[in-house]
Amino acid sequence: MSTLTLIGTRLAEAGTEFVYHGEADACEGCPYRSQCLNLVEGRKYRVESVRENAQTLECGVHDTGVNAVEVTPARMKANVPSKGLYAGSKARLAGDCPYTECPSHELCVPDGVDIDEEYRITEVVGDPPHEYCMLDRELTTVEFAAPEE
Repeated sequence: MSTLTLIGTRLAEAGTEFVYHGEADACEGCPYRSQCLNLVEGRKYRVESVRENAQTLECGVHDTGVNAVEVTPARMKANVPSKGLYAGSKARLAGDCPYTECPSHELCVPDGVDIDEEYRITEVVGDPPHEYCMLDRELTTVEFAAPEE
């Protein structure tokens, strides 16, 4: 199910994905805050559509203002331990990884995925982009279903 919210004009394009980080200091006293602060903090969202003919509103956070958009929770790709994976099963991340230069780092510690949560797998994608895991983990890339609202 989609949610109507306001986001910065630079992000307001169908297909854009972002992680909602919650209220900023500049939100205090804003007349539009109830329309902006209506998402789940830490969750990844996908812009499904931008409201046609909607007015761009001034914003203390986004220098070019905000637009009304419809968003839905986004699916997320991640690397998880390889044992027993199939579409429909649940998995969680292997744990934190300090190797930020690794080509798999963004999949091992993806934005919008809580390291302690289990997520339902929608697809087993396959081998991760790295050739060797510096933590000697056996990992597989999967796509997690979007969290339920």
